[in-house]
Amino acid sequence: MLPCACANLRRAARAVTRLYNQALRPVGIEITQFTLLTALNVREEITQGDLADLLALDSTTLTRVLSLVKKRRWIQIRPGQDRRQRLVSLTAAGREKFRQSMPRWTQAQTDLERAVGRDAFVQLGELLAHTAARSAGRFLSAPKRYRHQSARMDGQR
Repeated sequence: MLPCACANLRRAARAVTRLYNQALRPVGIEITQFTLLTALNVREEITQGDLADLLALDSTTLTRVLSLVKKRRWIQIRPGQDRRQRLVSLTAAGREKFRQSMPRWTQAQTDLERAVGRDAFVQLGELLAHTAARSAGRFLSAPKRYRHQSARMDGQR
């Protein structure tokens, strides 16, 4: 284990991404695309900006993912109330791809839960949700224990 929380989180994220991508590969979708379809399935129609916020994606990354799924005709993008706003929603083909992918995604969820154990799986979900909610510039007052660990990493005491 590395002494950097970010490095360990990214390493774990890559491993989990591989697990989900392997499960979803037979139905022709990757976890990034599935996540987008999931968000649109829940929200039905959403502005591109709100979608970026919901998924914690920068504009460039979201535009790249949207472009790919639009080419596959899984989403539609239409103008909003003004020229700057774009509204994103699932197409019938997107809803079908989401429905078709759900059993594979559910299996990946189950596989991950088995690998780490039920309690750890639940704790992981809660911790990640908490971390995401606190991010985007909201880490203004890190808990004392984290400030102390950071100081030790910098060679300070």
